[in-house]
Amino acid sequence: MTLDIETDVLIVGGGIMGSAVAALLREADPDLDIVMVDAGEPIGDTVGRHLHESDDPEIWERYNHRVASGIQGLYAGDETFRPVARSRDELELGMHRLATLGEDAEEFSGAALAWNAGGMGVHWTAATPSPGAQERWGEEDRWARDLETAARLLRITEAPLGPTVAGEPIVTALRERFTDVPADRTPRAMPMAVTVDGDRRIRTGPATIFPPIAVGGDPAFRLFTGTIATAIDHDIDAVIGARAHRYADGASGSIRALITIVCADALRTPQLLFASGIRPAALGRYLNEHAFISNRVLLDLDRFGLTLADLPAIPEGETVSDSLWLPASAEQPLQAQIMARPYIDDEGSPLAFGVGVSIYVPLDSRPENRIEFGDESDLAGMPRMRMHFSYSDADRTAIAKATDVMAEIAADLGEWDRASDSVLLAPGSSLHMTGTVRSGNIDDGTSVCDPGGRVWGFRNLFVAGNGVIPTPMAGNVTLTGVVTAIRAAESVTSLLARRTEVSA
Repeated sequence: MTLDIETDVLIVGGGIMGSAVAALLREADPDLDIVMVDAGEPIGDTVGRHLHESDDPEIWERYNHRVASGIQGLYAGDETFRPVARSRDELELGMHRLATLGEDAEEFSGAALAWNAGGMGVHWTAATPSPGAQERWGEEDRWARDLETAARLLRITEAPLGPTVAGEPIVTALRERFTDVPADRTPRAMPMAVTVDGDRRIRTGPATIFPPIAVGGDPAFRLFTGTIATAIDHDIDAVIGARAHRYADGASGSIRALITIVCADALRTPQLLFASGIRPAALGRYLNEHAFISNRVLLDLDRFGLTLADLPAIPEGETVSDSLWLPASAEQPLQAQIMARPYIDDEGSPLAFGVGVSIYVPLDSRPENRIEFGDESDLAGMPRMRMHFSYSDADRTAIAKATDVMAEIAADLGEWDRASDSVLLAPGSSLHMTGTVRSGNIDDGTSVCDPGGRVWGFRNLFVAGNGVIPTPMAGNVTLTGVVTAIRAAESVTSLLARRTEVSA
């Protein structure tokens, strides 16, 4: 069977970034023909729906069980201890460690990828902290506009979970400790990509951002799930489209497009470019994340004038009562994310108030931290990855300082043992990977694309997503990743206005 298609725009990847690009392109042109391919199959009956909103009780329970710890890197479960899968048919839909997928990830062992339609966009925690000034790049006057657009696409609510009566003392303690920060970066509730509907908090997934992913109804949009883009076809400076393969029936062919936008993720986007012979010097380099330190402490109720009777209930469908945030800033570069909830006995009576504090530490962006692509193939038939990652001396100093800050925060809240109640998670555990197709102002070998996501040397090939972020990040990167999708969509819209140039 063949899979030969012609379209105006091809989007590779149906996650948050791909759906954001599709939504903005559709807003700009109701008749633009768009094809989207996603290598994964949907989890459940609805493509691109966040798993927290699943009608399937087994899927819902599995998702919420995994996120209950509040530790992002543990969401992939215990797969670090599983043998390498021998074929893609052995893998269940969901999150998998890189090692399970057959990649060489010893130096980045905490990392995982989504093996499903919608990518991480159906799994993510929906936390959307805004980037501090030190995390932004390019023209500052654009950021307010782009962040506003990103907030609209993601349906962000500023304070959907807390602070409750037990969360307020946590926020107060943080504000008393961190006084030398800008007024707009003081501790507060964590903004989240949720729609509040009565007592429910509905997570944003790709289908929320661009509903035709799930419900159709757009005659100029076609989605192919279970269909992997294996290579981008191109000549010297223009992309013709991409070769694609559908797993279910073995259909393959070429998707010809005026413009191609790759929104796979921070690892599979550079993998596809490499497989296509598109190999800028910075491709796969500057691999980065934030270090992730986690602890747990019981709130000292007496200290804050609280009793067990004061403790809040956990809202229906949630795993915590409070999701709180210490923003990063130039004055205080680390971020803290606080997930708190009451512990209850079998009868539902409160026993204590548990506070999980995760400290995120920005790390140096260095070219030696990179993905090396080999001649062997991974389970998807793409170039196998070997991860190279280590901490610089500056990174280790920052992590040590952040561990001290963690101890200070914990001591402000209650009894805490540094040896047993705190841990630095393995590299990759944040799942917030950046830098591998980073943007830059000039083509000087340190970037893969321009500020609008156009890949250097090509007039109609674009990338968007977390991998485009060039700066060290201190927190969850989805909101900032969507900014790169907004800028790529704007670049594409501008280029489409000059179609004769594209097709020349």
